[in-house]
Amino acid sequence: MTAPARTPARTGTAQPAASGPALVEGRGPLSRAVVAVLRGGPPAAADAAAVPGSDGADRNDRADWIDLAALADRIDGTDPWGEDLHLALYLLYELHYRGFAGVDDALEWDPALLGLRRALEDRFLDALRAATADAPATVEEAFGPLLVEPVDPGASLSHRLETEGELWQLREYAALRSLYHLKEADPHAWVIPRLYGRAKAAMVAIEYDEFGAGHPDRVHARLFADLMADLGLDTTYGHYLDRAPAPLLATVNLMSLLGLHRALRGALVGHFACVEVTSSPGSRRLARAMRRCGAGPAAEHFYAEHVEADAVHEQVVRHEVIGGLLTDEPQLEPDVAFGCAATLLLEERLAAHIRAAWDQGRSALRPPTGPAPGAG
Repeated sequence: MTAPARTPARTGTAQPAASGPALVEGRGPLSRAVVAVLRGGPPAAADAAAVPGSDGADRNDRADWIDLAALADRIDGTDPWGEDLHLALYLLYELHYRGFAGVDDALEWDPALLGLRRALEDRFLDALRAATADAPATVEEAFGPLLVEPVDPGASLSHRLETEGELWQLREYAALRSLYHLKEADPHAWVIPRLYGRAKAAMVAIEYDEFGAGHPDRVHARLFADLMADLGLDTTYGHYLDRAPAPLLATVNLMSLLGLHRALRGALVGHFACVEVTSSPGSRRLARAMRRCGAGPAAEHFYAEHVEADAVHEQVVRHEVIGGLLTDEPQLEPDVAFGCAATLLLEERLAAHIRAAWDQGRSALRPPTGPAPGAG
C-alpha cells in the first residue's frame, strides 16, 4: 500500500504530553522507526518534498529520513505474530489512548503514521482471518462450546493458577494483563456510537458497570491497580510495556483494531461477548488462586468482583447486544463469530507462551531493555 505523500503540518495547539508512559526501545525496523518519529526525531515523511533541501536522490542515506511509505510496502514479508509488528502497532494505537510522555498529541492523526498503521493492521488482520478460516461462522456454533467448562482443564491458565500457581506466577500474570486491565473497557467503548437501539442500550449498561457505575473507586481499571499494589507491582499505566511479549501485545492490539474500525463493529461485539462469556468462571478460579497464595484482599477482590458482574454481563451481551445487533444488521453474524474465534486464537497463543516459559522454570516476561533513548 502507499502512504500519504507528505508529513502534515501540525495543527492546533497540542504540545508534547507531560505525563504518560515512557517510550520503549524498538524490537525491529518497524517499531524502531515508530519510536524515532514519536520522540521527535526524523520526520514521518513519504517523499523528498517533505525534507527541506533534498531532491530525494540520496534520501535512503540521510540520517534525518524515515521513509514510512517504503516500510509499509515491505510489510508483506513481516511476521504477523512477531515482536516488531506488534510493538509498532501497539505504539501507534496508544496514541488514541493516553499517548506517551514527551510525544506531541497531534501525532495521533499524522497521515504518514496512519498509513503505516493501516499496513500493519492489514497484515495482522489477514493472518487472523487465515488462522480462523475453519472456525464457526454462526453465533450459536461459536459461543455454544464456551458455555460449558473446558474438557481439558489443564490447558487453562486459570485452572493451573488456581491449583498449583505460585505467587511469582500470579505477579507475572498480573503484570502482563495490566496492558489491558489498566484501560479496561476503553477499547470496547468505541463501538457505542456504531450501535443503536437495543444493542446500544445494553452495551452502555455493561460499560457503565465497567466504569464503576458512577463511583471512581469502583472503576475496574482502578480495582486492577489495587490488585497490582497488593502484589507489589508498579501500578503506573503502561509500566510493563517493555516486558510484554508479542503474544500479549496481540491480545490488546486486537481490541484496538476492532474498536477503531466501524467496518469491524460486528467483530468487536463478538470479541466483547467472548470475553464476558468466559470471564466469570475464569475469574472465580483466579480469585481462589489469589486467596490460596495470600496475594491480598484487593487482589482477590478484583476477580471476585468479576465473578458476579460478568455472570450478569454474559446474559446481557449474548441476548441484548448480539441479539439487538443481529436484529438490526443480520449480515454481521459472520463478523461476530470471527471476533469470537480471533479472541480465542490469541488467548490460546498467549497461554501457550506462558505455559512454555513456566514449564521451563523461566519468566514469561521479556527481559527489560529500558526506555528508548531520548524518551520522556
